[in-house]
Amino acid sequence: MIHRISLKIRQGFILVFLLLILMPAMFFSIGKALYASLVDNTERTLEAHLYSLMAKVEIEQGELAPINLIAPELTRPVSETFAYIYLNKEIAWQSESTLGYQYIPKHVASAPGVKDFSKIEELDKEFRQLSFLFLMDADGIEYQVTVLVLKDEESIRSQMQDFRETLRYWLIIIALVMGLLIMLGFLWSSHPLKRLDKEIVAIESGEADQITGEYPEELEKIQQDLNLLLATQQRQKDKYRASLSDLAHALKTPLAVLKSSELARHDDGQEQLDRISNMIEHQLKKAASGGTDTWKKQTKVKPVLDAILNAMGKVYRDKNIQFIQSIDADSVFMGDKTDLMELLGNILDNACKACDALIEIKIKQQGQKLIIDIADDGPGIPKDKIEELAIRGKRLDTYEHGHGVGMAIVSDLIEAYNGTMTISTSNLGGALFTLVFNYE
Repeated sequence: MIHRISLKIRQGFILVFLLLILMPAMFFSIGKALYASLVDNTERTLEAHLYSLMAKVEIEQGELAPINLIAPELTRPVSETFAYIYLNKEIAWQSESTLGYQYIPKHVASAPGVKDFSKIEELDKEFRQLSFLFLMDADGIEYQVTVLVLKDEESIRSQMQDFRETLRYWLIIIALVMGLLIMLGFLWSSHPLKRLDKEIVAIESGEADQITGEYPEELEKIQQDLNLLLATQQRQKDKYRASLSDLAHALKTPLAVLKSSELARHDDGQEQLDRISNMIEHQLKKAASGGTDTWKKQTKVKPVLDAILNAMGKVYRDKNIQFIQSIDADSVFMGDKTDLMELLGNILDNACKACDALIEIKIKQQGQKLIIDIADDGPGIPKDKIEELAIRGKRLDTYEHGHGVGMAIVSDLIEAYNGTMTISTSNLGGALFTLVFNYE
Protein backbone atom coordinates (compact mmCIF):
# COMPACT_ATOMS: atom_id res chain seq x y z
CA MET A 1 0.00 0.00 0.00
CA ILE A 2 2.81 2.40 0.94
CA HIS A 3 4.58 1.75 -2.37
CA ARG A 4 1.49 2.91 -4.29
CA ILE A 5 1.41 6.39 -2.75
CA SER A 6 1.75 8.93 -5.55
CA LEU A 7 4.88 11.03 -5.97
CA LYS A 8 2.94 14.25 -5.40
CA ILE A 9 1.70 13.00 -2.02
CA ARG A 10 5.22 11.88 -1.11
CA GLN A 11 6.57 15.30 -2.09
CA GLY A 12 3.91 16.93 0.06
CA PHE A 13 4.88 14.74 3.02
CA ILE A 14 8.54 15.66 2.59
CA LEU A 15 7.70 19.36 2.35
CA VAL A 16 5.52 19.30 5.47
CA PHE A 17 8.13 17.23 7.34
CA LEU A 18 10.92 19.66 6.46
CA LEU A 19 8.88 22.68 7.46
CA LEU A 20 7.70 21.09 10.72
CA ILE A 21 11.28 20.20 11.64
CA LEU A 22 13.18 23.19 10.28
CA MET A 23 10.90 26.03 11.34
CA PRO A 24 10.66 25.15 15.07
CA ALA A 25 14.38 24.34 15.09
CA MET A 26 15.19 27.72 13.57
CA PHE A 27 12.79 29.50 15.94
CA PHE A 28 14.30 27.79 18.98
CA SER A 29 17.93 28.23 17.88
CA ILE A 30 17.59 31.89 16.96
CA GLY A 31 15.64 32.62 20.15
CA LYS A 32 18.26 30.89 22.27
CA ALA A 33 21.06 32.77 20.54
CA LEU A 34 19.28 36.09 21.01
CA TYR A 35 18.65 35.42 24.71
CA ALA A 36 22.32 34.64 25.22
CA SER A 37 23.22 37.82 23.36
CA LEU A 38 20.85 39.93 25.47
CA VAL A 39 22.26 38.46 28.70
CA ASP A 40 25.79 39.13 27.49
CA ASN A 41 24.86 42.68 26.54
CA THR A 42 23.28 43.17 29.98
CA GLU A 43 26.50 42.01 31.64
CA ARG A 44 28.56 44.46 29.57
CA THR A 45 26.18 47.33 30.44
CA LEU A 46 26.33 46.51 34.14
CA GLU A 47 30.08 46.20 33.90
CA ALA A 48 30.33 49.71 32.45
CA HIS A 49 28.25 51.10 35.31
CA LEU A 50 30.34 49.13 37.80
CA TYR A 51 33.65 50.53 36.56
CA SER A 52 32.19 54.03 36.46
CA LEU A 53 31.12 53.76 40.10
CA MET A 54 34.44 52.24 41.19
CA ALA A 55 36.24 55.20 39.68
CA LYS A 56 34.13 57.61 41.75
CA VAL A 57 34.55 55.86 45.12
CA GLU A 58 36.39 58.04 47.69
CA ILE A 59 36.49 57.65 51.47
CA GLU A 60 36.73 60.73 53.65
CA GLN A 61 36.97 60.46 57.41
CA GLY A 62 35.70 56.88 57.32
CA GLU A 63 32.67 57.67 55.19
CA LEU A 64 31.94 57.41 51.50
CA ALA A 65 32.22 60.74 49.71
CA PRO A 66 29.20 61.93 47.66
CA ILE A 67 28.98 60.42 44.17
CA ASN A 68 27.77 62.43 41.20
CA LEU A 69 26.41 60.23 38.39
CA ILE A 70 25.76 61.10 34.77
CA ALA A 71 24.33 57.73 33.66
CA PRO A 72 20.56 58.35 33.11
CA GLU A 73 19.71 54.71 33.93
CA LEU A 74 20.86 55.28 37.52
CA THR A 75 19.46 58.78 38.04
CA ARG A 76 15.85 58.23 36.94
CA PRO A 77 13.44 57.39 39.79
CA VAL A 78 11.67 54.86 37.58
CA SER A 79 14.29 52.64 36.03
CA GLU A 80 15.19 49.00 35.59
CA THR A 81 18.83 49.50 36.62
CA PHE A 82 19.96 49.96 40.24
CA ALA A 83 23.31 50.43 41.97
CA TYR A 84 24.53 50.01 45.56
CA ILE A 85 27.88 50.55 47.29
CA TYR A 86 28.75 48.75 50.50
CA LEU A 87 31.44 49.88 52.88
CA ASN A 88 32.62 47.10 55.16
CA LYS A 89 29.48 45.13 54.31
CA GLU A 90 27.15 47.99 55.25
CA ILE A 91 25.22 49.87 52.60
CA ALA A 92 26.80 53.30 52.15
CA TRP A 93 25.18 54.53 48.95
CA GLN A 94 22.39 53.69 46.49
CA SER A 95 21.41 55.22 43.17
CA GLU A 96 18.45 57.56 42.72
CA SER A 97 16.76 54.87 40.59
CA THR A 98 16.17 52.86 43.79
CA LEU A 99 13.87 55.52 45.29
CA GLY A 100 10.49 54.00 46.10
CA TYR A 101 11.89 50.55 45.50
CA GLN A 102 11.59 48.25 48.48
CA TYR A 103 14.23 45.73 47.57
CA ILE A 104 17.67 46.20 49.09
CA PRO A 105 20.02 43.41 48.08
CA LYS A 106 22.05 41.67 50.70
CA HIS A 107 25.77 42.13 50.67
CA VAL A 108 27.35 39.61 48.35
CA ALA A 109 30.43 38.17 49.92
CA SER A 110 33.07 37.30 47.38
CA ALA A 111 36.80 37.26 47.11
CA PRO A 112 38.50 40.59 46.45
CA GLY A 113 39.20 41.30 42.81
CA VAL A 114 36.61 38.79 41.50
CA LYS A 115 33.54 39.88 39.53
CA ASP A 116 30.39 37.96 40.27
CA PHE A 117 27.63 37.97 37.61
CA SER A 118 24.53 36.00 38.52
CA LYS A 119 20.76 35.73 38.26
CA ILE A 120 18.79 36.25 41.46
CA GLU A 121 15.11 36.17 42.39
CA GLU A 122 13.67 38.56 44.97
CA LEU A 123 10.10 39.76 45.62
CA ASP A 124 8.76 37.59 42.79
CA LYS A 125 11.13 39.30 40.41
CA GLU A 126 14.26 38.20 38.64
CA PHE A 127 17.41 40.31 38.33
CA ARG A 128 20.76 40.15 36.65
CA GLN A 129 23.34 41.18 39.25
CA LEU A 130 27.02 42.12 38.89
CA SER A 131 29.13 42.72 42.00
CA PHE A 132 32.78 43.43 42.68
CA LEU A 133 34.64 43.58 46.01
CA PHE A 134 37.92 45.42 46.35
CA LEU A 135 40.11 46.74 49.21
CA MET A 136 40.81 50.45 49.61
CA ASP A 137 43.17 52.28 51.98
CA ALA A 138 42.10 55.63 53.42
CA ASP A 139 43.95 57.42 56.21
CA GLY A 140 45.92 54.27 56.88
CA ILE A 141 42.78 52.18 57.33
CA GLU A 142 41.80 49.32 54.96
CA TYR A 143 38.17 49.26 53.88
CA GLN A 144 36.16 46.56 52.06
CA VAL A 145 34.27 48.24 49.23
CA THR A 146 31.61 46.31 47.29
CA VAL A 147 29.97 47.82 44.22
CA LEU A 148 26.74 46.07 43.16
CA VAL A 149 24.73 46.83 40.02
CA LEU A 150 21.41 45.14 39.09
CA LYS A 151 19.06 45.12 36.16
CA ASP A 152 15.49 43.84 36.10
CA GLU A 153 15.16 40.63 34.00
CA GLU A 154 11.83 41.96 32.71
CA SER A 155 13.65 44.16 30.23
CA ILE A 156 15.26 41.08 28.69
CA ARG A 157 11.95 39.22 28.55
CA SER A 158 10.26 42.22 26.96
CA GLN A 159 12.90 42.39 24.25
CA MET A 160 12.62 38.64 23.74
CA GLN A 161 8.85 38.85 23.35
CA ASP A 162 9.13 41.64 20.78
CA PHE A 163 11.77 39.69 18.94
CA ARG A 164 9.71 36.48 18.97
CA GLU A 165 6.77 38.28 17.40
CA THR A 166 9.00 39.72 14.69
CA LEU A 167 10.79 36.39 14.24
CA ARG A 168 7.50 34.49 14.00
CA TYR A 169 6.33 36.86 11.28
CA TRP A 170 9.51 36.46 9.26
CA LEU A 171 9.65 32.70 9.79
CA ILE A 172 6.16 32.40 8.32
CA ILE A 173 7.34 34.34 5.28
CA ILE A 174 10.50 32.21 5.10
CA ALA A 175 8.42 29.03 5.41
CA LEU A 176 6.19 30.13 2.54
CA VAL A 177 9.20 31.03 0.41
CA MET A 178 10.96 27.76 1.30
CA GLY A 179 7.79 25.80 0.56
CA LEU A 180 7.49 27.50 -2.81
CA LEU A 181 11.16 26.86 -3.62
CA ILE A 182 10.91 23.22 -2.54
CA MET A 183 7.78 22.72 -4.65
CA LEU A 184 9.49 24.35 -7.63
CA GLY A 185 12.45 22.06 -7.01
CA PHE A 186 10.17 19.02 -6.93
CA LEU A 187 8.43 20.12 -10.12
CA TRP A 188 11.76 20.72 -11.82
CA SER A 189 13.19 17.39 -10.67
CA SER A 190 10.03 15.48 -11.67
CA HIS A 191 9.90 17.04 -15.14
CA PRO A 192 11.98 14.23 -16.72
CA LEU A 193 9.53 11.68 -15.26
CA LYS A 194 6.63 13.55 -16.85
CA ARG A 195 8.44 13.59 -20.21
CA LEU A 196 9.11 9.86 -19.87
CA ASP A 197 5.44 9.28 -19.07
CA LYS A 198 4.40 11.23 -22.18
CA GLU A 199 6.69 9.11 -24.35
CA ILE A 200 5.27 5.91 -22.85
CA VAL A 201 1.74 7.19 -23.52
CA ALA A 202 2.78 7.90 -27.12
CA ILE A 203 3.98 4.29 -27.41
CA GLU A 204 0.73 3.03 -25.91
CA SER A 205 -1.27 4.99 -28.47
CA GLY A 206 0.89 3.69 -31.32
CA GLU A 207 2.39 7.12 -32.12
CA ALA A 208 5.94 6.00 -31.33
CA ASP A 209 7.95 2.78 -31.20
CA GLN A 210 10.78 3.80 -28.85
CA ILE A 211 11.72 6.29 -26.14
CA THR A 212 13.95 8.84 -27.84
CA GLY A 213 14.24 11.75 -25.38
CA GLU A 214 17.32 12.72 -23.39
CA TYR A 215 17.09 11.98 -19.67
CA PRO A 216 19.25 12.29 -16.53
CA GLU A 217 21.61 9.41 -15.88
CA GLU A 218 19.28 8.06 -13.16
CA LEU A 219 16.61 7.44 -15.84
CA GLU A 220 18.90 6.38 -18.68
CA LYS A 221 18.93 2.75 -17.48
CA ILE A 222 15.12 2.67 -17.42
CA GLN A 223 15.03 4.19 -20.90
CA GLN A 224 17.48 1.59 -22.23
CA ASP A 225 15.62 -1.30 -20.61
CA LEU A 226 12.26 -0.16 -21.98
CA ASN A 227 13.65 0.28 -25.48
CA LEU A 228 15.26 -3.17 -25.28
CA LEU A 229 11.95 -4.64 -24.14
CA LEU A 230 10.11 -2.96 -27.02
CA ALA A 231 12.64 -4.14 -29.58
CA THR A 232 12.58 -7.70 -28.22
CA GLN A 233 8.79 -7.74 -28.24
CA GLN A 234 8.71 -6.49 -31.82
CA ARG A 235 11.16 -9.18 -32.94
CA GLN A 236 9.13 -11.91 -31.23
CA LYS A 237 5.96 -10.52 -32.73
CA ASP A 238 7.42 -10.49 -36.26
CA LYS A 239 8.77 -14.01 -35.79
CA TYR A 240 5.39 -15.22 -34.51
CA ARG A 241 3.53 -13.67 -37.42
CA ALA A 242 5.94 -15.07 -39.97
CA SER A 243 5.86 -18.59 -38.51
CA LEU A 244 2.08 -18.61 -38.23
CA SER A 245 1.61 -17.28 -41.73
CA ASP A 246 4.12 -19.75 -43.21
CA LEU A 247 2.41 -22.67 -41.48
CA ALA A 248 -1.06 -21.65 -42.60
CA HIS A 249 0.00 -21.07 -46.19
CA ALA A 250 1.92 -24.36 -46.24
CA LEU A 251 -1.27 -26.20 -45.25
CA LYS A 252 -3.52 -24.50 -47.79
CA THR A 253 -2.10 -26.27 -50.82
CA PRO A 254 -2.39 -29.84 -49.40
CA LEU A 255 -5.86 -28.92 -48.17
CA ALA A 256 -6.90 -27.82 -51.64
CA VAL A 257 -5.70 -31.16 -53.01
CA LEU A 258 -7.68 -33.03 -50.33
CA LYS A 259 -10.83 -31.07 -51.16
CA SER A 260 -10.65 -32.26 -54.74
CA SER A 261 -9.98 -35.86 -53.74
CA GLU A 262 -12.34 -38.76 -53.12
CA LEU A 263 -12.33 -37.95 -49.38
CA ALA A 264 -14.21 -34.69 -49.94
CA ARG A 265 -17.19 -36.57 -51.48
CA HIS A 266 -18.05 -38.12 -48.10
CA ASP A 267 -19.99 -36.00 -45.59
CA ASP A 268 -17.69 -36.81 -42.69
CA GLY A 269 -14.62 -36.07 -44.76
CA GLN A 270 -16.04 -32.78 -46.01
CA GLU A 271 -16.90 -31.69 -42.46
CA GLN A 272 -13.38 -32.43 -41.25
CA LEU A 273 -11.88 -30.59 -44.21
CA ASP A 274 -14.12 -27.60 -43.46
CA ARG A 275 -12.92 -27.62 -39.87
CA ILE A 276 -9.29 -27.66 -40.97
CA SER A 277 -9.97 -24.88 -43.47
CA ASN A 278 -11.63 -22.75 -40.81
CA MET A 279 -8.72 -23.33 -38.43
CA ILE A 280 -6.27 -22.20 -41.10
CA GLU A 281 -8.30 -19.06 -41.75
CA HIS A 282 -8.34 -18.43 -38.04
CA GLN A 283 -4.55 -18.66 -37.79
CA LEU A 284 -4.10 -16.43 -40.83
CA LYS A 285 -6.27 -13.79 -39.20
CA LYS A 286 -4.25 -14.05 -36.00
CA ALA A 287 -1.06 -13.61 -37.98
CA ALA A 288 -2.52 -10.62 -39.78
CA SER A 289 -3.54 -8.98 -36.51
CA GLY A 290 -0.01 -9.50 -35.21
CA GLY A 291 -0.83 -10.69 -31.72
CA THR A 292 -1.69 -8.47 -28.82
CA ASP A 293 0.21 -5.41 -27.71
CA THR A 294 -2.19 -4.48 -24.96
CA TRP A 295 -0.01 -1.78 -23.46
CA LYS A 296 0.97 -0.25 -26.77
CA LYS A 297 -2.51 0.40 -28.17
CA GLN A 298 -5.51 2.38 -27.11
CA THR A 299 -8.51 1.90 -29.38
CA LYS A 300 -11.65 4.00 -29.14
CA VAL A 301 -14.55 1.55 -29.04
CA LYS A 302 -17.34 3.63 -30.57
CA PRO A 303 -15.79 4.20 -34.04
CA VAL A 304 -15.02 0.47 -34.35
CA LEU A 305 -18.53 -0.48 -33.25
CA ASP A 306 -20.12 1.99 -35.67
CA ALA A 307 -18.13 0.50 -38.57
CA ILE A 308 -19.12 -3.07 -37.62
CA LEU A 309 -22.81 -2.20 -37.22
CA ASN A 310 -22.77 -0.43 -40.58
CA ALA A 311 -21.37 -3.58 -42.19
CA MET A 312 -23.83 -5.85 -40.36
CA GLY A 313 -26.72 -3.68 -41.45
CA LYS A 314 -25.76 -4.24 -45.06
CA VAL A 315 -25.10 -7.98 -44.72
CA TYR A 316 -28.38 -8.63 -42.89
CA ARG A 317 -30.49 -5.93 -44.48
CA ASP A 318 -33.23 -8.48 -45.27
CA LYS A 319 -33.80 -9.01 -41.52
CA ASN A 320 -34.18 -5.25 -40.90
CA ILE A 321 -32.37 -5.56 -37.56
CA GLN A 322 -32.73 -2.76 -35.01
CA PHE A 323 -29.54 -2.02 -33.08
CA ILE A 324 -30.02 -0.36 -29.67
CA GLN A 325 -26.80 1.25 -28.41
CA SER A 326 -25.81 2.52 -24.98
CA ILE A 327 -22.10 3.31 -25.02
CA ASP A 328 -19.81 5.59 -23.03
CA ALA A 329 -18.18 7.98 -25.47
CA ASP A 330 -14.80 7.65 -23.74
CA SER A 331 -14.75 3.84 -23.78
CA VAL A 332 -11.28 2.57 -24.69
CA PHE A 333 -10.07 -0.94 -25.55
CA MET A 334 -6.46 -1.38 -24.44
CA GLY A 335 -5.43 -3.38 -27.46
CA ASP A 336 -5.19 -3.59 -31.22
CA LYS A 337 -8.01 -2.26 -33.37
CA THR A 338 -7.99 -5.43 -35.49
CA ASP A 339 -8.49 -7.58 -32.39
CA LEU A 340 -11.39 -5.44 -31.21
CA MET A 341 -13.04 -5.73 -34.63
CA GLU A 342 -12.52 -9.50 -34.49
CA LEU A 343 -14.10 -9.70 -31.03
CA LEU A 344 -17.13 -7.52 -31.70
CA GLY A 345 -17.50 -8.72 -35.28
CA ASN A 346 -17.77 -12.41 -34.40
CA ILE A 347 -20.19 -11.91 -31.50
CA LEU A 348 -22.36 -9.44 -33.43
CA ASP A 349 -22.35 -11.70 -36.50
CA ASN A 350 -23.66 -14.58 -34.39
CA ALA A 351 -26.21 -12.28 -32.76
CA CYS A 352 -27.43 -11.12 -36.17
CA LYS A 353 -27.86 -14.73 -37.26
CA ALA A 354 -29.78 -15.66 -34.11
CA CYS A 355 -31.95 -12.59 -33.52
CA ASP A 356 -35.49 -12.00 -34.73
CA ALA A 357 -35.19 -8.25 -35.16
CA LEU A 358 -33.48 -6.69 -32.13
CA ILE A 359 -29.92 -6.49 -30.76
CA GLU A 360 -28.97 -4.43 -27.71
CA ILE A 361 -25.37 -3.29 -27.13
CA LYS A 362 -24.16 -1.75 -23.86
CA ILE A 363 -20.55 -0.65 -23.39
CA LYS A 364 -19.39 0.94 -20.13
CA GLN A 365 -16.02 2.30 -19.01
CA GLN A 366 -15.65 2.00 -15.23
CA GLY A 367 -12.22 3.39 -14.41
CA GLN A 368 -9.73 0.83 -15.71
CA LYS A 369 -12.46 -1.68 -16.52
CA LEU A 370 -14.25 -2.08 -19.89
CA ILE A 371 -17.58 -3.94 -19.86
CA ILE A 372 -19.31 -5.01 -23.09
CA ASP A 373 -22.83 -6.50 -23.14
CA ILE A 374 -24.34 -7.81 -26.40
CA ALA A 375 -27.88 -9.24 -26.22
CA ASP A 376 -30.31 -10.49 -28.88
CA ASP A 377 -33.99 -11.47 -28.99
CA GLY A 378 -33.35 -14.86 -30.60
CA PRO A 379 -34.11 -18.32 -29.21
CA GLY A 380 -31.10 -18.18 -26.86
CA ILE A 381 -28.54 -20.86 -26.08
CA PRO A 382 -29.30 -23.93 -23.93
CA LYS A 383 -27.30 -24.02 -20.71
CA ASP A 384 -25.73 -27.36 -21.58
CA LYS A 385 -24.46 -25.90 -24.86
CA ILE A 386 -22.90 -22.68 -23.52
CA GLU A 387 -19.50 -24.23 -22.70
CA GLU A 388 -19.29 -25.74 -26.17
CA LEU A 389 -19.07 -22.29 -27.77
CA ALA A 390 -15.39 -22.01 -26.90
CA ILE A 391 -14.51 -25.36 -28.49
CA ARG A 392 -12.79 -24.79 -31.81
CA GLY A 393 -14.94 -25.99 -34.76
CA LYS A 394 -18.00 -26.90 -32.67
CA ARG A 395 -21.33 -26.21 -34.40
CA LEU A 396 -24.61 -25.26 -32.79
CA ASP A 397 -27.90 -25.76 -34.56
CA THR A 398 -29.25 -22.54 -33.04
CA TYR A 399 -27.43 -20.60 -35.75
CA GLU A 400 -27.57 -21.18 -39.42
CA HIS A 401 -23.82 -21.53 -39.85
CA GLY A 402 -22.91 -22.29 -36.26
CA HIS A 403 -20.42 -20.47 -34.03
CA GLY A 404 -17.44 -22.70 -34.78
CA VAL A 405 -14.10 -21.01 -35.28
CA GLY A 406 -15.59 -17.54 -34.80
CA MET A 407 -16.20 -18.14 -31.11
CA ALA A 408 -12.84 -19.90 -30.78
CA ILE A 409 -11.21 -16.70 -32.06
CA VAL A 410 -13.18 -14.72 -29.49
CA SER A 411 -12.04 -17.07 -26.72
CA ASP A 412 -8.40 -16.82 -27.81
CA LEU A 413 -8.49 -13.03 -27.89
CA ILE A 414 -10.23 -12.74 -24.53
CA GLU A 415 -7.60 -14.99 -23.00
CA ALA A 416 -4.79 -13.02 -24.65
CA TYR A 417 -6.11 -9.78 -23.16
CA ASN A 418 -6.73 -11.31 -19.71
CA GLY A 419 -10.45 -10.72 -20.06
CA THR A 420 -13.49 -12.78 -19.15
CA MET A 421 -16.61 -13.79 -21.06
CA THR A 422 -19.87 -14.99 -19.58
CA ILE A 423 -22.91 -16.19 -21.52
CA SER A 424 -26.41 -16.00 -20.08
CA THR A 425 -30.00 -15.29 -21.05
CA SER A 426 -30.83 -11.67 -21.86
CA ASN A 427 -33.94 -9.70 -20.95
CA LEU A 428 -34.82 -9.85 -24.65
CA GLY A 429 -35.11 -13.63 -24.42
CA GLY A 430 -32.01 -14.52 -26.41
CA ALA A 431 -28.33 -14.84 -25.54
CA LEU A 432 -26.37 -12.27 -23.55
CA PHE A 433 -22.60 -12.11 -24.05
CA THR A 434 -20.75 -10.13 -21.35
CA LEU A 435 -17.07 -9.30 -21.90
CA VAL A 436 -15.01 -7.74 -19.12
CA PHE A 437 -11.47 -6.38 -19.55
CA ASN A 438 -9.71 -5.17 -16.42
CA TYR A 439 -6.59 -3.08 -17.13
CA GLU A 440 -5.50 -2.44 -13.55
